[in-house]
Amino acid sequence: MVDYESTQDVLTSLAQTVDRLIQVDGDHKTAIPALSLHRHSEPSASHCLYNLGLGIVLQGEKQVVVGDQILTYSAGQSMITTIDIPVVSHTRNSAGHKPFLGLMLLLDASMISKMATQMGQLNFKEQVQPSFAVQPIDYVLIEAVQRLVALLDDPILLPQLSPIIQQEILIRLLTGVNGVYLRQLVKTGSVSEKIVNVVNWLKQNFVESIRLDELADQVYMSAATLRHHFREVTGMSPLQYQKQLRLQQARHLMFSQHLDVGHVADLVGYESVSQFSREYSRLFGATPQKDRRSLKLF
Repeated sequence: MVDYESTQDVLTSLAQTVDRLIQVDGDHKTAIPALSLHRHSEPSASHCLYNLGLGIVLQGEKQVVVGDQILTYSAGQSMITTIDIPVVSHTRNSAGHKPFLGLMLLLDASMISKMATQMGQLNFKEQVQPSFAVQPIDYVLIEAVQRLVALLDDPILLPQLSPIIQQEILIRLLTGVNGVYLRQLVKTGSVSEKIVNVVNWLKQNFVESIRLDELADQVYMSAATLRHHFREVTGMSPLQYQKQLRLQQARHLMFSQHLDVGHVADLVGYESVSQFSREYSRLFGATPQKDRRSLKLF
């Protein structure tokens, strides 16, 4: 059995590698499409959509708000997300004022299904689990992640070895504490699979008014059952989920296309500009006009 010190040694080494690879603050894509590296020298906050993936904090601390739940994880811990979820994310520096360092590895649902089937992991019933969880990271997983990141320094071997190591990481996730979250995602007929279908519909149709009974019919549930399981899996109600999608898209449109508030409200499905402004202020802490001025877009 590998001891705690060995895990910490790998974690420290990986943090040093990431610190060397990205010396500028921000969220950085890499030559491995599924892998991104993150650095923040000052406390930061962002509203974003977490996708199916594994996030690992290497240095510092991250706080993630999902619905009315707050999850905090620090160096040596990971967060798994199995469904696309709108979140508010805050990062903090380490105790020694070193920058926050982290990474995100996106996972492939079809590969999860293939590997779980090959390993015979979809033949038993499990309780419904939330689509997000924070766990300590173990040695075998962080060591595999370290080998994946190391390939960024070896562009010749990267195309051949990267898919193999990513598959190893997925196998270790399926056989570890995160396996229960990943298996329910891909098991045919499971509650989580049905909620994924609802989430996908909401993402594609978030400007439309929700009729919960019609949405429930699509996944063969009653409206009350859908509402219960949706909150159980995503941490929020379907209406809350839709609202966050609308508001995040509205903010993106204002910042990227410089559209006026009334036009943006209409584009994301609001009939009332005043209601849009109230809900925007509640989520982002400022009215749309003040938020836009604060970034000096106009």
